[in-house]
Amino acid sequence: MVQLNITNIGKIVDVEEGMTLADVAKKVGIKLRYSILGAIVNNKAIGLTYRVYQPKLITFFDITHSEGLRVYTRSLRFLLYVAVKEILPEARLEIRHSVSNGLYCEIVQNGKVAISDTEISRIKAKMRQLTEAALPFVRREIETVEACKLISSDVEQQRLLLNHGDIYTTVHSLNGYTVSLFGDLVPHTGIVDVYDIMPYHNGILLQLPKKTDPTQLSEAIRQDKMFSVFVEFDGWLKTLGVQNLADLNDRIEAGEGNKVLQIAEALHEKKIAAIADMIKQRPGVKFVMIAGPSSSGKTTFSKRLALQLMVNGMTPVNLSTDDYFVNREDTPRDENGDYDFEAVEAIDIKFFNEQLSQLLNGDEIEVPKFDFKTGSRTFVGNRLKMKEGDVLVIEGTHALTPQLTYQVPQSAKFGIYICPLASINLDNMTRLHTTDNRLIRRMVRDYATRGYSAKDTIARWPSVRRGEDKYIYPNQEYADVMFNTALCYELSVLKPQAESILLEVGRNTPQYAEARRLLKLLSYFKTLKTDAVPPTSIIREFLGGSSFEY
Repeated sequence: MVQLNITNIGKIVDVEEGMTLADVAKKVGIKLRYSILGAIVNNKAIGLTYRVYQPKLITFFDITHSEGLRVYTRSLRFLLYVAVKEILPEARLEIRHSVSNGLYCEIVQNGKVAISDTEISRIKAKMRQLTEAALPFVRREIETVEACKLISSDVEQQRLLLNHGDIYTTVHSLNGYTVSLFGDLVPHTGIVDVYDIMPYHNGILLQLPKKTDPTQLSEAIRQDKMFSVFVEFDGWLKTLGVQNLADLNDRIEAGEGNKVLQIAEALHEKKIAAIADMIKQRPGVKFVMIAGPSSSGKTTFSKRLALQLMVNGMTPVNLSTDDYFVNREDTPRDENGDYDFEAVEAIDIKFFNEQLSQLLNGDEIEVPKFDFKTGSRTFVGNRLKMKEGDVLVIEGTHALTPQLTYQVPQSAKFGIYICPLASINLDNMTRLHTTDNRLIRRMVRDYATRGYSAKDTIARWPSVRRGEDKYIYPNQEYADVMFNTALCYELSVLKPQAESILLEVGRNTPQYAEARRLLKLLSYFKTLKTDAVPPTSIIREFLGGSSFEY
């Protein structure tokens, strides 16, 4: 017998050695609000087919847990893959981007992205048939060479697995189809029963469950501005000759990583210059509002945009809302009693608008400087005065929130939403989550400049994400233009620093599961030296070595 400490019931129970987690949950009678999808075992995320042979600390989770949602979505992607293969055997499914509360996917047939309404209906019917059959997702750990033979239809995934160098690879099979999805799945298809697919641009939108109520579908909100950014980024990747991570790793191995880096940076600069031209061509703009979620690179972007505005004969004046945080003791708290740094009320809105009014009236102000280590606002003699013809560039999480600049006429504002909206995908079936991109950026920066460990940053991340869902994403489509701050090479240069601080996360901490997941993700990236990263790059805001003052 094996002793298991199961936190869901607050008891230590004895079970037979070798039982799967699924059998343990059934025997003990674990009841969660929704279907059990996996467990955190000794602070590691584990699938339900895992067998216990030694004493463990176990917490079972459902779809409301962040890892549960990943398991559910991963399983749903495989379900769609199999349905496409059953209906269109010669077609290739490509999971492209997260948009409109779902996943945008393309079906490539005869070298072209094309799908008819009839084909979509047939694929949907096949998915429902597979769901109703409650077929098992069969998990196996086999030699990587053998795994690549089984997934021969996905060349990109083969290359990535072979280059990674693991002797064994975990694969999942369903209805005779096998893939590697870099994580565990649910036990059977009957569990993933909340989804839909619908036509979306040239492909389909795979609709996902609501975070707040997983029994219901998320509403498919049209996000054409964001989608246009994805189309643009796909064009950039074609220019770079890197369609996926395997391509990027190959270029780095061939000594061509710096060339990819330089072109990626040039594409960024060209886009920023185009945005500056748009502002110049719009009369009456006095305020350029730059918003985006945490670790989007807002500060560096605002400084680079300011340079391009000057090239256009304008006089930009930069102002960061981060410097208008209330003192730490006045910061609002969330439902858990923790400081809610993402709430718009964490900014001294009244004082901010007073200073904006003074600037518009031609008065001189002393701009505050917020010290993140001490959690207090200071004044260091930084004076600011707007002259006629100046344009104020304001960047911050809430820059597009109407409440923040309630005294400023809408006609005088030009809104820009920035975020690592799209990045290079691991392969056709596995996309790199932009939230992971931002979390890794933030960990590296927080460790170097704010005195936070990776454990601290990971612990705060759920609160950050809740704030973004509440305050930022609802306003993003109101921007005049969107800018994708992701650079296809960035995790290759952030990798050494990120890995070193993630390895400091203790195995006995709740944050270990997330640290382990991110370490696994980074392990697939070849390292690229930082020497060629320009001092004005957005990545320098997180990596260090920027020529801008922050």
